[in-house]
Amino acid sequence: MTAGVWPKSSHVYFYATLLVNKMSDVSIILPVHNAGKWLNECVESVFQQNFKGILELSAYDDCSQDNSVAILEDWKDKLKKKNIKFSLFKGISKTPKGVGYARNRAVENSSGRFLCFLDADDVMEKERVQAQYNAAQENPDALIGSGFHRDPPGSTQRYTLWANTRTEEQLVNQIYTSHGPTVAMPTWLCSRKQFDKVGGFSEKGKGTPEDLIFFYKHLDLNGQVIRVDADLMMYRYHPECTTFSIAENTIWDLRLERFEDKVLTHWSNFTIWNAGKQGRKFYRSLTPENKKKVIAFCDVDVKKIQKGVYIYEESKEIPKPRIPITHFSQAKAPIVLCVKMALTGGSFEENLASLNLKENIDYHFFS
Repeated sequence: MTAGVWPKSSHVYFYATLLVNKMSDVSIILPVHNAGKWLNECVESVFQQNFKGILELSAYDDCSQDNSVAILEDWKDKLKKKNIKFSLFKGISKTPKGVGYARNRAVENSSGRFLCFLDADDVMEKERVQAQYNAAQENPDALIGSGFHRDPPGSTQRYTLWANTRTEEQLVNQIYTSHGPTVAMPTWLCSRKQFDKVGGFSEKGKGTPEDLIFFYKHLDLNGQVIRVDADLMMYRYHPECTTFSIAENTIWDLRLERFEDKVLTHWSNFTIWNAGKQGRKFYRSLTPENKKKVIAFCDVDVKKIQKGVYIYEESKEIPKPRIPITHFSQAKAPIVLCVKMALTGGSFEENLASLNLKENIDYHFFS
């Protein structure tokens, strides 16, 4: 949609500030739903951006029942004085349609060549847009993330460490872990061209991992994944986070389906590292064809190794499948690692390194 044109009947109102007929360099995409307690701090971080180009804030309110809309309206004149374009739309639905829907509408109602995603409970550092915009100029087809810190400090420590320390190769290799996308969604920036190519976010509503679905589609289109190695975002953690509305099994099924399609189809046999709960769950979740490819479990637990075999009791086959359990040092590649990282004081990582295997060739994480 061209900025300044009244949208179709899915919205109540629209207004924009300066430069309405000129394309923005970057549009900040802000979905809003009952975010009043955080919104002033969030929009203040937009206002404080040290960006040399034309900046736009495109907000979509998804049926807020608090003072979110009033807060956004109060920012209109202040943003105008700094030549930050501003558009605000409010949906007419009686019930929220979800963050994917709200993001898509905010994108439609924006004009930027690049899209910078921001959640209403998060806060950007002053250099965020400029730093990621610079990276996007060199990598126009990339999904660009950044480093971040959590508020309150210390929350989700393992995830924060993992997301901030993946190497360039691991940003693409470690896409099957339960952590989700290897660049945190609230830090994303991408070109409008790439966004349109992917097709936007899923609009299935609450309980849908729309960020992971988008991430996988981006990869399927040979899109790059890049992280600006600077802390550019305060990523808030609280009980109302969208993450808590998504069932663990929904994420599991999505990444398992992709793992079987993209990885296991190329393997004739493999070993599962972890004869415990996670490894057995992974085995039981496989298709019958892929179950037959499992030649062993491996582990470090003496009791599990002494047991010698895992019997798949739920199987209707006669005799029931019996999978050997061996010491990890005897594991034969390729290997699926169903072990969570950074939980063993470095022991697991040392054991893995001792095998001199190559990630994405000899093993994959599914943890």
